[in-house]
Amino acid sequence: MRTAELFEHKTVFSLEVFPPKPDADESVIYDTLEQLSDIKPDFISVTYGAGGGKNGCKTIQIASDIQNKYGVESVAHLPCIDLSRAQAKEILDHMCECGIENVLALRGDRTDHSTADGDFRHASDLIQFISDNYDLNIIAACYPEVHPESSSAIDDLKWLRHKVECGADHLISQLFLDNRYFCDFREKARIAGINAPIEAGIMPVTNKRQIERMVKLCGVELPKKFVRVLDKYENNATALRDAGIAYAIDQITDLIAEGVDGIHLYTMNNPYIAHRIYEAVQSQITVPVH
Repeated sequence: MRTAELFEHKTVFSLEVFPPKPDADESVIYDTLEQLSDIKPDFISVTYGAGGGKNGCKTIQIASDIQNKYGVESVAHLPCIDLSRAQAKEILDHMCECGIENVLALRGDRTDHSTADGDFRHASDLIQFISDNYDLNIIAACYPEVHPESSSAIDDLKWLRHKVECGADHLISQLFLDNRYFCDFREKARIAGINAPIEAGIMPVTNKRQIERMVKLCGVELPKKFVRVLDKYENNATALRDAGIAYAIDQITDLIAEGVDGIHLYTMNNPYIAHRIYEAVQSQITVPVH
């Protein structure tokens, strides 16, 4: 099923997982999926294989198993930063052979090993390639606090609209900790003519190292309320975990009240946290959308 169709009837609730590293025990991810499938999310997305390269095959295998073993719709991530058209075709053909209908098309993060040899400079280039050659549901990323490489919020919206014009059917936001950014972004996106469903990406922050990495990589602003939580519980791992869960629940409750299209929970492969959050918001996301 195409994820874009899910938003017609309810507030969508979806999860993200990541594959194991090449040398890790693969059974762990299936134990995680077994527990997450109990939530019965609308779909589960699988990030591109840790380490890149051939390990991306794990993404496709896991996404296929999510559908065929656990009966949950799946989304396979595909970053394009170093891909040739031939490589993209090989990966996308494999996805189709495995019955995967949904792909999250991304540029991917630039690293020290990235080259300028790929055929896709931007995610929009990959989106256009998929739209021209495949009958797939295409998902794209969006940035409530503006993409770090954009010159302005207006420029960022221009490129987001371009993604939709190239064929993106559904958008998932980068994580954020202040709902005002998301609500303001969503309003401006609609004014700009971006009418695809926009899911809010929520990451429960449960340790200090995690938040430090988020700020560095994503440019996420820390609200004063969150900083107070971090300062109070940073030396108590259990208390900080529980406070992070409570903060995420408050975010989701507020977003649902604001009429958000959906919630995409970055699980960090932690079923305990995902279950705690789902149990708290379940009654709100099962109310039909009128």
